[in-house]
Amino acid sequence: MVFFAFPRISRHFCKFTKFTKMSKSALVILAPGAEEMEFIIAADVLRRAGIKVTVAGLNGGELVKCSRDVQILPDTSLAQVAADQFDVVVLPGGLGGSNAMAESSVVGDILRRQESSGGLIAAICAAPTVLAKHGIASGKSLTSYPSMKPQLLDNYSYVDDKTVVKDGNLLTSRGPGTAYEFALRIAEELAGKEKVLEVAKGLLVAYD
Repeated sequence: MVFFAFPRISRHFCKFTKFTKMSKSALVILAPGAEEMEFIIAADVLRRAGIKVTVAGLNGGELVKCSRDVQILPDTSLAQVAADQFDVVVLPGGLGGSNAMAESSVVGDILRRQESSGGLIAAICAAPTVLAKHGIASGKSLTSYPSMKPQLLDNYSYVDDKTVVKDGNLLTSRGPGTAYEFALRIAEELAGKEKVLEVAKGLLVAYD
């Protein structure tokens, strides 16, 4: 069994950075059954790009068991940061994690507030179904893991031939194999192209 612990961030530090605007901020929601690769790559790449990442456990601040039994310790619980403002809200995929987020009223409230403020929302793999469940970004273009397509056709313009799709403040992607491109595209939105090319070079990942 593998354990990951992301450094905890004090609430006082979070408040300080909100006022100083030292960096852009990201909320990555971690639910039981999340796809490990999609979560870890998103959180890691965004931090490498200088973005302040808060990993929030859907059901609390304890260890979260992901889809392949990797256990990850979040920074905090989602309830503790639900009222905070973030430049992007990131939803990793994984069927179990996506179903849990789809059933969460707290996630729905966070997404609706993020959408109304014009903030970026990013979802990968099965997680675009969370958007559908909560009525987010209806009518926009998106993509997802292929088997999720039937659940999205009624409310979205589905894109089959791109690994990452951006429509306004919505950014979506397809699955574990597209996780680096997904994370780098989010980072580009927040940190700029020059910084993302620097991160990609260090990772030995091709990025245009």
